[in-house]
Amino acid sequence: MIHNHEVESSNLSLATIITEPYKTVRLFVFVKPVYLYNFAPLKHQKALSFRMKMKKVAFYTLGCKLNFAETSTIANSFIEDGFKKVNFSDKADIYVINTCTVTNIANKKSRQAINKAIRKAPGAKIIVTGCYAQLKPEEISKMSGVDLVLGNNEKFNISNYLNNSDITNIHTNVKDISCFHHAFSLSDRTRSFLKVQDGCNYFCSYCTIPLARGKSRNAPIKEIIKEAEKLADNNVKEIILTGVNIGDFGKSTNETFIDLIKALDKVEGIKRIRISSIEPNLLTDEIIKFVAQSNKIVPHFHIPLQCGTNNLLKLMHRRYTTELYSEKINTIKSIMPQACIAADLIVGVPGETEDEFKKAYQFIDNLDLSYLHVFTYSERDNTLALTFDNKVPVNIRKERSKILHQLSEKKRLTFYKQHLNTFKNVLFESKNDNGKMYGFTENYIKVETDFNKQLINQIIKVKLNKINADGNVEVILLSNN
Repeated sequence: MIHNHEVESSNLSLATIITEPYKTVRLFVFVKPVYLYNFAPLKHQKALSFRMKMKKVAFYTLGCKLNFAETSTIANSFIEDGFKKVNFSDKADIYVINTCTVTNIANKKSRQAINKAIRKAPGAKIIVTGCYAQLKPEEISKMSGVDLVLGNNEKFNISNYLNNSDITNIHTNVKDISCFHHAFSLSDRTRSFLKVQDGCNYFCSYCTIPLARGKSRNAPIKEIIKEAEKLADNNVKEIILTGVNIGDFGKSTNETFIDLIKALDKVEGIKRIRISSIEPNLLTDEIIKFVAQSNKIVPHFHIPLQCGTNNLLKLMHRRYTTELYSEKINTIKSIMPQACIAADLIVGVPGETEDEFKKAYQFIDNLDLSYLHVFTYSERDNTLALTFDNKVPVNIRKERSKILHQLSEKKRLTFYKQHLNTFKNVLFESKNDNGKMYGFTENYIKVETDFNKQLINQIIKVKLNKINADGNVEVILLSNN
């Protein structure tokens, strides 16, 4: 429940926050209700009237592919307004830090990025947005030098807030996050992250993302197709479908994820479509079979497991069992034996006894997975997991994380070796790394060859030759595809 209180203040540094459940006041000058939370004045009182003064802007992104897609879109809006984008390590007039809060380490890295910008250019305007800013605006506001803190709903309208020269603003409001903002990345014209969905209706016991991102929502398929066509017009060869819970696509538009990928499969100019993380209970056999027969959607699946025992999955409020997960892996491999399958894992969750960890390890080891994304459990405010017993000591969490990282490397090398001396198609990227360049096969094997500018953004047929000391596969180039 929101209580409104009248506040009188002549302090123009009053911070504006739109959130709950804090005490709030209504600012009458806006057409729609806006709520204010009273903070102490920040030490740095800087005018925020930028357009005529500012020339250079730099960005730093933490976290997921969705964040990177959104940062790219925000950067493009600055460029359209006449700003020059520079590297984050360079001096700029404005720094935008798009934060992550999935773990305490993510929070720490976000603060480090903010402080780095402040040290680099003490007179610059510092804008902080993203999930950490959404959930911990007061914490960020206390950092000396921060000018603007924007929630996930407000970050697409930065210029509206920059023109307000009177107050230092903190704007966040999860309850108001009901609209879908289109986004895609264009910094690398080889591959692009295309945002197709946002928010999550799953309240897993360890996760704060529904609080930071709001409810599941998406734009209609016809609008997403237009975004994909824009990428094709920019000569992007591969798009990665990105969101918070993309398998839940269509709840807000009465459509489905299979409808989406069938429509995207027809977009001319896009050569590859890669599906990012999709929940096992939402990965239907229909989706798997469609991927198998598609000429564009590549055989690469990223399927979160999180924990490898049913006891822990139940504690985490996950919506599947290990049996269902194993069934999905087997179905994929029976139809597409060459498919790459990755799994997310969280190690050290409350209740993960030594016996539970051993059972989980055995289950994961037996799965035909290609590699693992391992995260160490981190206590998050406002999550049910905080109330659970049997906390795992931090040092034990780190030990188990190391064990699973070693298992991941073993699985990756096994997967790579299975495909040596086979022929694949590689999309080469633009980076020149000391005379070497890299690319990925359809099934996400990272390859390496001598840098050749003519190969950039080209799909080339290669023979996978050998695994080098860096763990990449060296290839023999054959022909353009």
